[in-house]
Amino acid sequence: MIKDITIGQFFPGNSLIHKLDPRAKILLTFIFIIALFLSRNFFSLGLLFTTAIAAILVSRISFRVILKGLRMIVVLVVFTGILQLLYNDKGDILWKPFEQYDFAVTEGGVFSAVFIIFRIIALILFSSLLTYTTSPTMLTDAIERLLSPLKLFKINVNSLAMMMTIALRFIPTLIEEINIIMSAQKARGADLETGSFTQRVKALVPVFIPLIVNSFRRAYELAFAMECRCYTGNNKRTRMKKMKFSVRDYLVFVVVTLLVAAVIYTSYFDVYPLFIFERVV
Repeated sequence: MIKDITIGQFFPGNSLIHKLDPRAKILLTFIFIIALFLSRNFFSLGLLFTTAIAAILVSRISFRVILKGLRMIVVLVVFTGILQLLYNDKGDILWKPFEQYDFAVTEGGVFSAVFIIFRIIALILFSSLLTYTTSPTMLTDAIERLLSPLKLFKINVNSLAMMMTIALRFIPTLIEEINIIMSAQKARGADLETGSFTQRVKALVPVFIPLIVNSFRRAYELAFAMECRCYTGNNKRTRMKKMKFSVRDYLVFVVVTLLVAAVIYTSYFDVYPLFIFERVV
């Protein structure tokens, strides 16, 4: 399961999504997330979900990689769906397993569970594209540019952006480190996959201790390397690549703006092309 984590990885490419300005991609990701939470029926959610699938196709990222990353949220999605299924009492009762309890599966609960599941999946799909199509260096510069107004409040934006990017960049490295340590422990006869929950937790202690030690060692080596390269994180640093919004960035913003307008219109003005798209949240 650890190998399925793909967040933080970058896949080089030459697609339209890769060519977008990193600042535009960050802003578009936030706009898409806001639109997801504004969505209140299946029609608007379908527009956003279709947009996420289209963005993946345009980025030319393999669906195998996308699905591999989704495996990590299966438990979360199922748990959230079950809660919505049991605690939403709107609509007709479809199934009541226990007569002495108030738990019952209703029509509204089914629609709400399906709605929440697809909302979470769309959120992960679109958010993953940000790191899949943007290099850590460009992501750092983009975050630094977007947070530049905070300099008025004497906040060191350069260091803040660098810390955020390093934390994101080291996720794949730590995952690889965990796999190496677990393989080494299994080669020594450690049983990490069988036994009770308590036994499995205790078996992970020999994994996390070396991981913490190696993490501190890597952090020290990285800090030492940055000092040797005279990195100070001040505002006088120059950049090799200058960021500039292009025509395609503005066109994508126009398309996303129209999409958000359609989501708001269909969600809050009671416009439903079919009754199945009725408001569920």
